Amino acid sequence: MRYFYDTEFLENGHTIDLISIGIVAEDGSEYYAVNKTALWDRIAQDPWLMDNVVPHLPPRTDPDWKTHVEIANDVSSFLMPDEDGIELWADYAAYDHVALAQLFGRMINLPPQIPMFTHEFQQAWNAMGRPALPEQTDGLHYALADARHLKACFEHLGGPPASI
Repeated sequence: MRYFYDTEFLENGHTIDLISIGIVAEDGSEYYAVNKTALWDRIAQDPWLMDNVVPHLPPRTDPDWKTHVEIANDVSSFLMPDEDGIELWADYAAYDHVALAQLFGRMINLPPQIPMFTHEFQQAWNAMGRPALPEQTDGLHYALADARHLKACFEHLGGPPASI
């Protein structure tokens, strides 16, 4: 099963702290959560996050606000392999994979069904010659909308090139 995901995070060049995660499965099922235990005092001091990410978050009373541990448990349950296992895809995946892996502590603590790497959409798209993609018209930096758009782009291209 392919899963397309995006994370929003606070990073300072040394650490990556998850703000939100959106995952869309190949079958259309979805998961979204906001980390209520994130470093909100530091997030509030980051103008880019306050302008681009925080406005897309649901109200703090929304059930999508969960603790780091709840998100880890949910993600572990949501990412379930089929006969082909799990294939993770993200756009600019390096930080996304770290944010995902750190839900479980160190990378070696990933649940056994979750791969230790994420396929990089930008690399696959570049290998295909950078053909036209659908435009994302709303929800930029809203993790679930970004994951939905990634899935739409992947499907528009007909999947990864044979060389990836």
